[in-house]
Amino acid sequence: MEGGTGRGLECQKTMDGKANNGNGSEKAIPSCCLKARASAPELDAKCHSTVVSGWFSESHSCSGKTSKKVYFNNPMWPGEAHTLEVKEILYKGKSEYQEVLVFESTSYGKVLVLDGIVQLTEKDECAYQEMIAHLPLCSIPSPKTVLVVGGGDGGVLREISRHSSVEHIDICEIDQMVIDVSKKFFPQLAVGFEDPRVRLHVGDAVDFLRSTPEGKYDAIIVDSSDPVGPAQELVEKPFFETIARALRPGGVLCNMAESMWLLTHLIQDMISICCETFKGSIRYAWASVPTYPSGVIGFVLCSTEGPPVEFLNPVNPIEKLEGATKHKRELKYYNSEVHSAAFALPTFLKKEVSLLQDQGR
Repeated sequence: MEGGTGRGLECQKTMDGKANNGNGSEKAIPSCCLKARASAPELDAKCHSTVVSGWFSESHSCSGKTSKKVYFNNPMWPGEAHTLEVKEILYKGKSEYQEVLVFESTSYGKVLVLDGIVQLTEKDECAYQEMIAHLPLCSIPSPKTVLVVGGGDGGVLREISRHSSVEHIDICEIDQMVIDVSKKFFPQLAVGFEDPRVRLHVGDAVDFLRSTPEGKYDAIIVDSSDPVGPAQELVEKPFFETIARALRPGGVLCNMAESMWLLTHLIQDMISICCETFKGSIRYAWASVPTYPSGVIGFVLCSTEGPPVEFLNPVNPIEKLEGATKHKRELKYYNSEVHSAAFALPTFLKKEVSLLQDQGR
């Protein structure tokens, strides 16, 4: 992210996915620009300043072959742009993997952005962090070992730590900059790293899972960014196969699964892969997160063959865990009623994603 006087990264496309930076050297075009180029090849994609006149927007500008300038919205959700008013730019940097941006908004507090896409805001992070953690952990009795893939802000760790039965938490995050920035600007989430049960592994989750002993975890939570750039492998079948192998019999996965309003095809693909890979239950749930595109986000929950997992009703209710609802920070979104309601799906989604009609085998 950047302020009104900031300057965005301009990428002049070349055929091999490189960009000329003006002095003759080449750099890789960001994944967002490559996606834009693939979606609109007649345009010359350029990432522009994401903050213009005091407003952040999840969009990109493209200059066509004529002198006329057009605006190309983010290809993950074409035809719309998502904007937040910016009070102050707090941080802007580029890691080995992505651009990292933090700003203070006028309505949602501090905002974390990766490659131009909002990851969390202080006001509504509770909905995503609480649901992605407690939907799986409250669906099995006494979880003890948990793996988090991604989640470098620490929010999922904060929520897992509410479960006193958990003895060991691994987190594998590929980008150290995300961790460092979160500790500085989002301490209320990064507090999750302070739990003595947490073991941090900075690196590629695919490699980490390949070396994980079979049946090690009771639950795996995949808190990845959208499936472009470094997160692309995390929505492909080989990755889900390594997850299934790392789970104990009756172990559970909760995976971020996009918006039902915008990316139904990705949900279909993910559920299809999960049905081929996991031999227990497959469910789709959702939560309201105002600053995510369309205002909702989904989760795919799966269990391996073994002790049956229903998911629909918590067998390990958060309200019955001593001190859990106020641990670190009081719960704001999740409760047992919301847990069950999250699996109620609108008719259009059941029709569009036919596999959902056969959930919960």
